[in-house]
Amino acid sequence: MTDSEPVIGPATYFRPEHRTGLDARTLALVDRREAVLSPGYRLFYAHPVEFVRGSGTKLYTRDGDEYLDVYNNVPSVGHAHPRVTAAIAEQSALLNTHTRYLHEGLVDYAELLLASFPAALDTLTLVCTGSEANDLALRVATGATGHRGVIVTENAYHGVTTEIAAISPSLGGVGSLAEWVRTVRPPSGDGTAMVADARAAIAALQAAGHGVAALIVDTAFASDGFIAPSAETRAALAAVQALVRAAGGLVIADEVQPGFGRLGTRGAGSGAAEATLWGFPRHDLEPDLVTIGKPMANGLPVAGLVARRDLMRAFGERVRYFNTFAGTPVSIAAARATWEVLHDEQLPEHAADVGDELRGMLAELAGRHDRLRGVRGSGLYLGVDVVDPESGDPDSPAAVALVSGLRERRILISASGRDNAALKLRPPLPFSRADAERFITELDGALEDLG
Repeated sequence: MTDSEPVIGPATYFRPEHRTGLDARTLALVDRREAVLSPGYRLFYAHPVEFVRGSGTKLYTRDGDEYLDVYNNVPSVGHAHPRVTAAIAEQSALLNTHTRYLHEGLVDYAELLLASFPAALDTLTLVCTGSEANDLALRVATGATGHRGVIVTENAYHGVTTEIAAISPSLGGVGSLAEWVRTVRPPSGDGTAMVADARAAIAALQAAGHGVAALIVDTAFASDGFIAPSAETRAALAAVQALVRAAGGLVIADEVQPGFGRLGTRGAGSGAAEATLWGFPRHDLEPDLVTIGKPMANGLPVAGLVARRDLMRAFGERVRYFNTFAGTPVSIAAARATWEVLHDEQLPEHAADVGDELRGMLAELAGRHDRLRGVRGSGLYLGVDVVDPESGDPDSPAAVALVSGLRERRILISASGRDNAALKLRPPLPFSRADAERFITELDGALEDLG
């Protein structure tokens, strides 16, 4: 990467000009990394940090410095959870093959997982990543409907494969989308804008000859600013679902980030017990396909598509789908252990309780610092805007400065959002009240440093 090359993505990434001032070891490791890894990889922070160990909500450097993790949602039950690591070690010492042989562990896990979904969603297909899960969901939807068109929210992120990057406006803006994609505003406010947009999107896709294959939504609407469920949002989404289905399309719920209890247990939809683990019942969504991933095996690459059996039966008649590394005994052992820890330690309930407290602490802090506004989110998936105190406009440089300031205070967090001016909080689920208090204290200090 040269100094003149643009860096695509968050402004918190390491850049060539940041080399100045790095210690000798860090600079040498950065140089070695850049010599052998793709330039597409990115490092966080102007001063990259090297970790060698993790435990719970903490990460540790080679020198033993402890950092609080308020960023990494993949190790959902905590870094290096002993039950998960033991399950991986035990199974890897026995067997690790693919899904073309019978293995009871795979069937046991699928039965457990599917029992947490509505009865109509009764079929699991395992993949390795959330991007693959969304890619497969689109293949199923286009095959089932005979249509190509996809509707997404206006700043959505759904993954990085060629197909899924083409429906992810947060990666490259609306101009980066495929010609068979249309965007709608998220169901904020009274939701009428989303319904109007959906009508227009469907008409445009049909006029272009694409038809409507699917509506896909992230059930936290995180990239669109975190949309809390309400009577108005549920009514809007019900209307959009009806429009999509009347046009012959399917509904895909993307649970890759919000799923597995991150949103906590509060704020469920009308009588849906499944809201403990999943985001879609909170909005009364009735998806035909649900994609899951990131936290599924606490760091091992395990993801999946949960779907109606009739859809997958028709897909299986047309397509011979196989994924070499998905659903191996070691991966399933990790996923099963993660599932058990999630329930035994009551982490969704914990996420609700601590998330409520943390949201309150952030709101109180925002009341004292006019750079913070718009505290929002659910459970341990929260966001807060960083703004210019005078104009109230999004302030990306200030957000980047806060991220860097927190890194110096040994707190890991990121800036994201359309303007790259929001702090996104998604720590491992064992994140405690003490962790929350430490984060707020250091964020307060970073804000004071910023002036």
